[in-house]
Amino acid sequence: FAPGGRLLDLGCGTGLDAVHLAKLGYRVTAADWSPMMVRRTADRAAAEQVGEQVSAVNVGAHELNHMHDVAAFDGIYSNLGPLNCVPDLADVARECARLLKPGGALVFTVIGRYCPWEVAHYVRQRRWARAKVRFARAVVPVGMNNHTIWTRYYSPREFYKRFEALFSLQRIRGLCVFAPPPYITSVRQKCPRLYRRLWALDRMLAGLPVIRKMGDHFLIVMKKR
Repeated sequence: FAPGGRLLDLGCGTGLDAVHLAKLGYRVTAADWSPMMVRRTADRAAAEQVGEQVSAVNVGAHELNHMHDVAAFDGIYSNLGPLNCVPDLADVARECARLLKPGGALVFTVIGRYCPWEVAHYVRQRRWARAKVRFARAVVPVGMNNHTIWTRYYSPREFYKRFEALFSLQRIRGLCVFAPPPYITSVRQKCPRLYRRLWALDRMLAGLPVIRKMGDHFLIVMKKR
C-alpha cells in the first residue's frame, strides 16, 4: 500500500490490524457485520490514541453496495477468512473495484482448501467428517465458539476466478503450511524449538509453486486492472 494511504478493512474483528496500520500512518475504514466488533474496534482505536485515523463502520463484506459518498481507497485488505463467509464473491469483486483507485491493491488472507495439519489433527481424533469438511464444494456449517459459521473453502485458483475479470494476480503464498494452525497449540507448548523451526520453513518455502496452494490460510495479492 502507498504510505499514508486510505485503506478499507473488510471484517475488522476487534481492530488489531486497523490499529496497527493506523500507527504506521494509514487512515483506515474498519468495516464489520457485527456491531459488537465495530464497537470493540472503535474502543481499541481510542485507547491506542489513533481514533482519528480509524473509522469503524457496521458494514459486512457482502454489503459494500451500502458504502456511498466515500473517497476512493488506495487499498483493501481482509484478514483471517471473513471472505469465506460471504455469499457472492463476484459481487465483492465488483464493489472492491468500484471503491478502489486505479491500480489499487487487494490483500486478503483466505481459509484454504488443503490444510495437511488440520486433516491429520482430526484424523488422529477419528473425527472423519470434520477431517474432510474443507473439501466440500458448497457452503458448510462450521462450529466456532458455540456458534455455527457458514463457510465456503477455496483453493487460490477457485478464489481468484471470482476476481480475475477486474484484478490481476500479483502474489500467492500459503500460511501455516509447515507450522501448525493457531488452534493446534500442543506443538508450540510441548516442542517450542520445533515450532520455531517449522515457522522458519513456512517463511522460507510457503511461497513456492504447489506448496503455496496449501496451508490453514493462503495470502493473495491482486491489483485493480
